[in-house]
Amino acid sequence: MGGLTPEEPEERRLRAEDLRSHKWFGGDGLRAFSHRARTRQLGIGAEEHLGKPVIGILNTWSGINPCHMHLRERAQEVARGVWQAGGYPVEFPVSTLSETFQKPTPMLYRNMLAMEVEEIIRSYPVDGVVLMGGCDKTTPGLVMGALSADVPAVFVPAGPMLRGNWRGRTLGSGTDMWRYWDDKRAGVIGDREWGELEEGLARSPGTCMTMGTASTMTAAVEVLGLSLPGASSVPAVDSAHHRMAAASGARAVGLVWEGTTIKKIAGAEAFQDAVRVVLALGGSTNAVIHLIAMAGRAGVPLSLDDFDRLARDTPVLADVQPGGRFLMEDFYYAGGLPGLASRLAGRLHLDRATVAGRFGDEIGEVHDPEVIRPLDRPLANDGGLAVLRGNLAPDGAVIKHVAASPELLRHTGPALVFHGYRDLLERIDEVDATADSVIVLAGAGPKGGPGMPEYGMLPIPRRLLEQGVRDMVRISDARMSGTSYGACVLHVAPEAHVGGPLALVRDGDLITLDVPARVLRLEVPDVELARRRAEWTPPAPVFERGYGALYQEHVTQADQGCDFEFLAREGDNPAADPG
Repeated sequence: MGGLTPEEPEERRLRAEDLRSHKWFGGDGLRAFSHRARTRQLGIGAEEHLGKPVIGILNTWSGINPCHMHLRERAQEVARGVWQAGGYPVEFPVSTLSETFQKPTPMLYRNMLAMEVEEIIRSYPVDGVVLMGGCDKTTPGLVMGALSADVPAVFVPAGPMLRGNWRGRTLGSGTDMWRYWDDKRAGVIGDREWGELEEGLARSPGTCMTMGTASTMTAAVEVLGLSLPGASSVPAVDSAHHRMAAASGARAVGLVWEGTTIKKIAGAEAFQDAVRVVLALGGSTNAVIHLIAMAGRAGVPLSLDDFDRLARDTPVLADVQPGGRFLMEDFYYAGGLPGLASRLAGRLHLDRATVAGRFGDEIGEVHDPEVIRPLDRPLANDGGLAVLRGNLAPDGAVIKHVAASPELLRHTGPALVFHGYRDLLERIDEVDATADSVIVLAGAGPKGGPGMPEYGMLPIPRRLLEQGVRDMVRISDARMSGTSYGACVLHVAPEAHVGGPLALVRDGDLITLDVPARVLRLEVPDVELARRRAEWTPPAPVFERGYGALYQEHVTQADQGCDFEFLAREGDNPAADPG
């Protein structure tokens, strides 16, 4: 994962006076004098920082984010790497976005983190950055902000936690939580077993050890070329994670001297490869929204159609929960991303640049073909995601069909409609449902959620669970945890809150899902839908002030990445003038 040896001066492309931080500290002016004097106030001598790359360590650690509880220590190791490579490290705390605790959803605050990252980089004397995150929304938020600022950057993923354990059974966080919750609601297990599961599900620092959103997004960032090779799947508590953090700090210094900014790495070919690898991983549906938003910040066109096109000839090769059997620790020891990339080498762009050098030089080997399948024995023949369109989703919807029951991938059934998540929770066990029913949740999208929460794995009515039903067709404008599974259609666009067709569905309407044909259709005549639309009244805004009002006014729809339109658009954001 790279060494800690600083580059020799003759290998540097920039001079000390070319450094961005020189604008703050160099010269004889009053402002430069003031900046140097205040640096001395910090207890920092001139020889410690002048003429050296200043590396900002943007750390999403907090005391309420278990995924990142080790990042305070890792930041010290990043700093060690920066020092040893001849740079000067400065740590910045940034928004933590804890998937576990932040309500209604950290997705509401992803764009706030991106703004914070961009403005910290823009306004402080940093020459490059190390981005530290991993919990679902921190990865795209950090990268989006860094792309907009366009400085040299290396991403340090938090890494997955250890596997869970219960009565000798291996547990996958999220995935097994949902599975055993259904068993508890059905009366298969009791309070004692549920309490034991609570103790054994999450046993160490780190992100979910399934192929949820966290591992999907850190893998995507590695494929983009923004992390050191193999970094995305290193377990959080493995000593290799310590070494990776230090090596990342060192590499950030090298990138500054080379003048390699993040946009020089994350180009169109990199995003195409990231999409293909996410599909081969059977990755989270959330990656669709995040990669589209990240590509927008990089100035790279990326759409739902690109995902669907690449999915049709990309097999699922990672046999990892929730779509497979194994966990991220197994994936790491089986070869990780470098191993999986070796399976897809003929379909990837190998000559493009990464933070470590050249992508083709980072291809590894597969050490366990059960975990990372060969091309002739995939988990599924086409990518784990499908993009659906029809009169119910004019701008698209997605389904992770590799994690759904095969018999439901072609299905027509009567709708059972819920307006808002509270309505769903209050009535789901009271409705007259059958296994053929299609459960619909409207009003959980970007504006209506608010923030598009992960409500999309809609609960199955208790009576059906007691009969052994464990999957049904479920449709919403919400997102779903990457650890979830089932025949759940998500990200329906446009959302119900802005008058999308989902707002017009009534109980008993027939809905057709046809994944092979990529169709999601409401079997209601156009004239009837027009009548319903004329009667529809826009709901009141959820927020009346504050950040929520800003979010509500500017957030785009799911098919556009849910970014703020004023952040995604082209335009100058002048660098801060330190003089």
